[in-house]
Amino acid sequence: MLPGEDRAARRVLLVCLAARATTLLDQAVLNIAVPSMRHSLGAGAADVQWIVAGYSLAFGLALVPGGSLGDLHGRKRLFLAGMAVFLLAGVVAATGSGPGTVIGARLVQGAAAGLVNSQVIGTIQDVFHGGDRGRALGLYAVTAGVAAALGPPLGGALVAGLGPGTGWRYCLLLSTPCAVVTLTIAARWLPPPRRTAHDSRLDILGLGLACACTLTLMVPFIRTPDSGGAALLWAAGVCALACAFTVHQRIRVRRGRVPLVHPALASSRPYMLGTAVAMAQFGSSIAASLVLTVFLQDGLGLSALLTAAISLPSAVAMGVSSALAWRLVRRIGLRTVSVGLALGVCAALAGAVAALFVPSAALPIVLAATQLLSGAAGGLAVSPNQTQVLQHAPAEAAGVGGGILQMAQRIAAAVCLSAVSAVYLHSASGSGPRTAYALASCVCAGLLAAALVLARLRRVAVSPRSPRPEFPTVRSPRDDRSPQER
Repeated sequence: MLPGEDRAARRVLLVCLAARATTLLDQAVLNIAVPSMRHSLGAGAADVQWIVAGYSLAFGLALVPGGSLGDLHGRKRLFLAGMAVFLLAGVVAATGSGPGTVIGARLVQGAAAGLVNSQVIGTIQDVFHGGDRGRALGLYAVTAGVAAALGPPLGGALVAGLGPGTGWRYCLLLSTPCAVVTLTIAARWLPPPRRTAHDSRLDILGLGLACACTLTLMVPFIRTPDSGGAALLWAAGVCALACAFTVHQRIRVRRGRVPLVHPALASSRPYMLGTAVAMAQFGSSIAASLVLTVFLQDGLGLSALLTAAISLPSAVAMGVSSALAWRLVRRIGLRTVSVGLALGVCAALAGAVAALFVPSAALPIVLAATQLLSGAAGGLAVSPNQTQVLQHAPAEAAGVGGGILQMAQRIAAAVCLSAVSAVYLHSASGSGPRTAYALASCVCAGLLAAALVLARLRRVAVSPRSPRPEFPTVRSPRDDRSPQER
């Protein structure tokens, strides 16, 4: 039974879940088609990295301004506009004749998906309250996980049935009917637009600094520095941009302006730690899925259909464990997230060991088993963590709070996709695909281990003896009304 006080609220939730599934499925289904797309377009390694990571980057960078605009001007029109652009950009990407066209279309599509999802999370925060909000956010997270896990099997079926030359194009078109259905029900069921914030000044400079910092992090993984001096220059650039972003945020707060990261969010240790957990977990899972696909098809020479079959247990296990996660949460609380992350570390390390020592004939079966464990781990970690994080987002920054969380995840996905795929591609050319996959899996295991440490710190921060943080508000210098008047 869907949460909600009435039928209208449940319909709104259906729209939100449909949008989430559509935009997540679009990226997940493409992973399985990357090898065939690469050969069909004659794309280089850097082109492929931009096609898969550029979507996540644009998605993430559009979330915060999208959330701010939704808080200021209402969410329905922005939702409909974003979904329409997402649909059109998907068609352009699917019919593109060269890597440049596909990269450009995917960047636009990612930005549109970010605009849509920022309205989705804000709408859930607006419509649902108390226990219903927790259940709605839980379903939102479960939908994302299941859509991401179902993408590879669906993509594999399309590539196998239609052939590698055209199958990847239909993978990109798979989201089109979903987008049409979502647009139709959104136009009918979403509530009328209304403002939930009063300060209209968006932190453009902060957004630009965040974008520059992310790009600087990604570039060396796409194009490896050719000298030690270049590597040092890159590291200095990352540090300088991160410091500039931090200083800029503090200056805006002192001047009474709303920064990119709302001060209520920045001052909430559970929110920030939970967001860091989500970044490491999401980035690791997205990168691991892509590397597994490339390893199975290019490294072992398996068909797209067999690759999809190996990925399918992850989808099944994630769906089941997501449904059962809340029972475990009621028993052991936030330790559920730690259990899921620990299982994820074990699954990644098991995949690495299997790649090095298991014979080729048995390797697909063993990897399918590791995917089963990985999916179960994701179901236990994703939904409880995201729900807990968003409980610390203040009502006046609902869109921005959800946007920051998703932006952080998408930026992490862009960087991890670039980094882990670079580790695999560079190692495969020298040490062979098995060693390369083992190394990439160890990197993913390291990310999950870092998330496990952060989850432990977050559990301490939200212990029963710790009061729920008070969220300060930022008032415009020109807004002299009392809180009651506002």
